[in-house]
Amino acid sequence: MFFSKRKIISTAIILAFSATIFTGCGNDQPKQTQAPKQQVKVMKVVQRDTPLSSEYAGQLVGTDEVKVQSKISGNVVEKHVVGGQFVEAGQLLFKIDDRQYQSQVMAARATLAEAVVNYQNAQIDLQRNEMLLKENAIAEQTVTTQAALVQAREAACAAAEANLRVAEDNLKDTFVYAPMSGQLGVDDVAVGTFAAAGTTTLVTIGSIDPIFARFTISENEYLKFMTVQSMQAQHNPIHVTITLSDGREYPYEGQIRETDRELANNTGSLVMKAIFPNHGGILMPGMFARVKLSGETIPNAILVPQRAVQQLLGKSFVMCVGEDGKSVAKTVELGQQVGSYYVVNSGVTANDTIVVEGLTNLREGVELAATEVSAGDMGFTLSNLTTPYQTDTITGATTNNPNAPGNLNQ
Repeated sequence: MFFSKRKIISTAIILAFSATIFTGCGNDQPKQTQAPKQQVKVMKVVQRDTPLSSEYAGQLVGTDEVKVQSKISGNVVEKHVVGGQFVEAGQLLFKIDDRQYQSQVMAARATLAEAVVNYQNAQIDLQRNEMLLKENAIAEQTVTTQAALVQAREAACAAAEANLRVAEDNLKDTFVYAPMSGQLGVDDVAVGTFAAAGTTTLVTIGSIDPIFARFTISENEYLKFMTVQSMQAQHNPIHVTITLSDGREYPYEGQIRETDRELANNTGSLVMKAIFPNHGGILMPGMFARVKLSGETIPNAILVPQRAVQQLLGKSFVMCVGEDGKSVAKTVELGQQVGSYYVVNSGVTANDTIVVEGLTNLREGVELAATEVSAGDMGFTLSNLTTPYQTDTITGATTNNPNAPGNLNQ
C-alpha cells in the first residue's frame, strides 16, 4: 500500500518536470514573419468634362461613278489606259474604228456642196426673172414660183449642213475621253470589242477624293443627333471620324453631307453620308468602316480605366486603396466606354485611388505597396485614335509611340 502511494507521487513529479521542460523549449521557437505587401500601380479616379460618341457600321462609296460608253457603234481599235489607272478629265481612253464615219463625213460634205450649188443657181434664176418682170416679159406667177424654189434650196442647204455636223460629231466621238477625273475600274474592255452605242460599258470611272462614308442610324439616334447638333451648333458641332477595318482611325475629320429624306419602311433606319478628304488615296470605295459621331459632353464625369474594372457574377467592381493602405473592393455602375476609360455612374468618387496594375490574385484586405502612376505612364487616353504620338489626355503630356497601329505611314 505504501509502495503504491510512493509510485504515484514519483510519476506526478516526472510529468510536472516534463511539462516545465517543454514549456521552456517553446519559448525558444522563432516568431512567424509578417506577409510582404503586394506591389501594385495605382492612380486617382479622373473627373472631367467628357465628350461622348456613337459608332455605326458604314461603307465607303465614291462621290461620283460613271459608266463610260461610246456614243457611236464600232470596234475598239486602240486602248490608251489600263484598269485601275488614275486619269484626268479629258484624257483619251479608247479609239473606235472610224472608217465608216469618215465616209459619212465625205458624203455629207458632197451633199452640202450640191445643195449650195442648187441654191445659188436658184438665186440667179430669181434675179433674172425679177428683171424680166419689170419689163413685163414674164408672168408674175413665174417669179413667185422661183422665189419659193430659192427658199426650198436654202432649206436644203441648212439640212445638208446639219447632216455634215452630225457626221463630223460622230467622227469625233470615235475618240472616247474621260468625262471626269478619277480612278478607272478593272472592267475595261479589250481591243477588238464591239461597242454598241449607249449600251456597251467600256470602263467605269469614279472619283475617290473626296469620298463618302455611308451609314444608317435609327430614328431615336437621329433625333438625338439633331438635338445635340442644334444645341451645340454655335460652340461644339458634331465631329465625324471613321475607323478602318484594321482598327486604325483615319486622321482626317469628315462632315455630314447627305441625309435621306425618309426612314426605310422595313428597318426604320435613316441613311446618311459623311464626306472625307482622301488626298493620298488611302480610302477606297467598298471598304468597311466604323463611323463615329461625337460632340455630346458629360460635365464632371467620373472615369476609371477599363483595365481596372473586374467582372464577377454579373457585377463590376474596382480595387481601391483604403485609408489603412489595404485593398478595398467597390462595386461600380458603368456607363459608356470612352477611349481607355469607362464612365462610372456610381460606386466611386474623385477622391478614390484605384489599382490599375497588379490585380492578379489581389483580394480585399491585402496590404498594398502602391506606386502612383499617371494616365500617360499607362498609355490611357480619352480618344480611340492611336497615333505615332500618344497624348495623355489627362495631363497633356506627349510620348513617342512609333509602333502604334494607327500610324498610316508605316
